[in-house]
Amino acid sequence: MENGCQRAEIASSPRIAKLNQAEGLTQEIARLGKLQKAEIALLEEAIRRHRDLAARLDLIASVDGIGLKTAVVILVRIPEIGRLSREQVAALVGLAPYDDDSGSRHGPRKICGGRKRVRWGVYAAALPASLLHNPQLMAMYQRLRAAGKEHKVALVACARKLVIFANTVVARGRPWLPQGAF
Repeated sequence: MENGCQRAEIASSPRIAKLNQAEGLTQEIARLGKLQKAEIALLEEAIRRHRDLAARLDLIASVDGIGLKTAVVILVRIPEIGRLSREQVAALVGLAPYDDDSGSRHGPRKICGGRKRVRWGVYAAALPASLLHNPQLMAMYQRLRAAGKEHKVALVACARKLVIFANTVVARGRPWLPQGAF
């Protein structure tokens, strides 16, 4: 969906721009966006019919930086949420750093494996969370950048912390408290 939008926006040739308009790409992108929102609303409605799932959804969505869409992804794709340790949930999502060492060689740490759809959703939520919405993640991101870490490395660390926050609020059964709760 986003690729079509990008293609329509960057059409440098008037002929291609006219073709995009004639094919109705803009209208199709808008239609698919509405369909996606409707599907998420239906999924939320189905979740809300079950008291325990609704409570977990509200707890996850209470974390600053996790919106309804990301909360639904976490709840649906990680049914074990709240029953795992912080290391286990990070590894399950694929955000745990693994070493690449052999003998005296020390390679860079990498993330791998896990549930990629959850990783994608949490990673996408980590950017606005670490730059705008979550004071703890904002401080962490700034600290990592000041220490010389690349943007993407710092963002992955924030995504890992975000999923740990979600796991912790579900485990405790209490909503997110932004000031020093964790």
